[in-house]
Amino acid sequence: MGLIYNPRSHHNKGQDLTSKVSPDVFVAQPGNRDQLPDALARLAERGIDLLVINGGDGTVRDVLTCGEPIFGDDWPVVAVLPKGKTNALAVDLGGPSDWTLQCAVDAFENGKRIRRSPMAITPLDQPDARVLGFILGAGAFTLGTKAGQSAHKLGAFNSLAVGVTTLWGILQAVFGSRANPWRRGAKMDIRLAPNGVPLEHSGMGEADRRLILLASTLERFPGGIRPFGSLGKGLKLAVLDQISRWMTLMLPAILFERGPKNLRERGFHQLAAKSFDFELDDQFILDGEAFPAGRYRIEAGPEIEFVAP
Repeated sequence: MGLIYNPRSHHNKGQDLTSKVSPDVFVAQPGNRDQLPDALARLAERGIDLLVINGGDGTVRDVLTCGEPIFGDDWPVVAVLPKGKTNALAVDLGGPSDWTLQCAVDAFENGKRIRRSPMAITPLDQPDARVLGFILGAGAFTLGTKAGQSAHKLGAFNSLAVGVTTLWGILQAVFGSRANPWRRGAKMDIRLAPNGVPLEHSGMGEADRRLILLASTLERFPGGIRPFGSLGKGLKLAVLDQISRWMTLMLPAILFERGPKNLRERGFHQLAAKSFDFELDDQFILDGEAFPAGRYRIEAGPEIEFVAP
């Protein structure tokens, strides 16, 4: 077994480093992201069967991104100890917040196995800079992430932080003017595979702008929200045009599948996609980290087997 331990993750206090579960647990504690490839390569050379990631969603993103050139399509089984400020993947896998290294080892032997493919995000002008992650958002989602960081400073994490930032965004969108960033969104050109067909626009607001783009391969989300409705496995998109104030007020109901019908005509698109390209004039967020504006291709990455209780 190999353990990647991120001492900078919010809930880490070193307890798993001192755990004497087994002499066969090889611990790597890279000091920064640049040291991750070497740490993962050493674990791969040892022929590990289980890779335990101790950290939050950002740590998972970095490990998967740095590990893809090493493991390719032959990953070890992966376990996630949810130690970050946000732990959406752990929520999807059903892992409790107090999971320990011993729990992960026990689950490897007796628990469930869940297969997930992270998204692969590739800059079209820099194909070697591909990254893997599970939640991508743009437009007001970028503002929401910054608001979420403020919520973290106030002590709100995971589902509570989702609720706080959602409420704040809705208030801004309802009572703000069109100049308000929460209502203005970002310029986006979204084109669906295989033929590069543009994603339809409802006609609400400016045709070249969208309020929010959200993409993910997860199936369950913090707070029980369902941004993709009944869509299940695979790569999914939820795109919000510049909707009316009334529809903004309906967003909480929509996120729990209790909203009005004919959502596409009202400016809310939910769809599954094999892959898609998008170009935007603002930053986007991948698992909590901001990435620059530009043109990107989003598709499913390698299928990885995760352990669950």
